[in-house]
Amino acid sequence: MSQSFRITQLTVIGVGLIGGSMARALKGSGACEKVLGCGRSLANLEYARRLGVIDVIEQDVVKAVKDADVVVVAVPLGAIPELFRKIDGALKSGAILTDVGSAKGRVVQQARETLERTLGAFVPGHPIAGSEQSGVDASHAGLFKGRCAILTPIQETTPEAVAGTRRLWECIGARVYEMTPEAHDQVLAATSHLPHLLAYTLMHTLLHTESREQIFQFAAGGFKDFTRIASSDPVMWRDICLANRDAILAMLQKFNTDIECISRLIREGDSEGILEFFSHAKAARDQYIVKDKT
Repeated sequence: MSQSFRITQLTVIGVGLIGGSMARALKGSGACEKVLGCGRSLANLEYARRLGVIDVIEQDVVKAVKDADVVVVAVPLGAIPELFRKIDGALKSGAILTDVGSAKGRVVQQARETLERTLGAFVPGHPIAGSEQSGVDASHAGLFKGRCAILTPIQETTPEAVAGTRRLWECIGARVYEMTPEAHDQVLAATSHLPHLLAYTLMHTLLHTESREQIFQFAAGGFKDFTRIASSDPVMWRDICLANRDAILAMLQKFNTDIECISRLIREGDSEGILEFFSHAKAARDQYIVKDKT
């Protein structure tokens, strides 16, 4: 690929929200001539083609990747090992293989176990963008504009593959960062995985409360905002929990410690303690969380 970044063929394996949005964005930018979509559901691929997200359908993954300049793996984490085994060695010379999974440590381990001939072309990646909606219906070209895309290249990854993947994300408006897989998983456990677990757990708790009908009847905007991400794909989040287990459990332990703390303060009627707890939390959010202007 040239310095100006040009893709003759992009192959997207898993044409859903992220894969579909990447296809739309790269085609919209003029950087990509053709998008080949690959996946298990022929109906979904045909729908994606009717929407103009992809141009060509191929369900055989080996055939799907053999002529690609860039291959994007956007399947659930649990499906990656089998996929890697099938495509190992099938990419042409100079092609790039990248993924969009939310847990990098497990993906890197699986890549080292399965990509014997293709490991140098692999650039683990994760765009910090998404929605509680899923599927190609929800995809749009502006999903990554102004968002962070994290690359976690490993020792085996070639510099050329890293540079090409960086240009890919920059081409569609993302701000690209590099870190280790371990650092990525710790950060995402705190900022993404834990919040999703809290939203799912709150809904689960209230669902099993006797007065749930009345509770949900009077749920206001704050409740809807907080629990919005509980509408995310359960299969994807099951896979994330299993793939990033250690970092998630560590964050859950920290959260449980603070839950015990605020429970004690309320139980003891400690007005000053409660105020201090809440004030510290408010100050932290006001300082660190910038309102999204994208």
